[in-house]
Amino acid sequence: MAENKSRISIPDEVIMSKIYLIRGKKIMLDRDLAELYGIETKVLKQTVRRNTNRFPSDFMFELSAEELHDWRSQFVTSNTDKMGLRYPPFCFTEHGVLMLSSYCSKIPLDF
Repeated sequence: MAENKSRISIPDEVIMSKIYLIRGKKIMLDRDLAELYGIETKVLKQTVRRNTNRFPSDFMFELSAEELHDWRSQFVTSNTDKMGLRYPPFCFTEHGVLMLSSYCSKIPLDF
């Protein structure tokens, strides 16, 4: 008899709102992926750094200081931490997101 597992469903609109176009590639930021996985961004980054050979440049890249400055300047708000970007984020392409999912599924969730 098949086991009935509960599944979490995230609306497409939520995912689509977290996809950005940077360097001509559709990407998702580390902080958004960490939020979706229910882990801290620093835990996600540590996981990636421990497995850098699994994340080549077509899977993931880090924003340059200039790109981060440009990103911040697009938000005309009074948010002191610049939309949560104090450090250059990791940007994951579709393939990077898929690779990351295999690692994040092994990380204990924070809830």
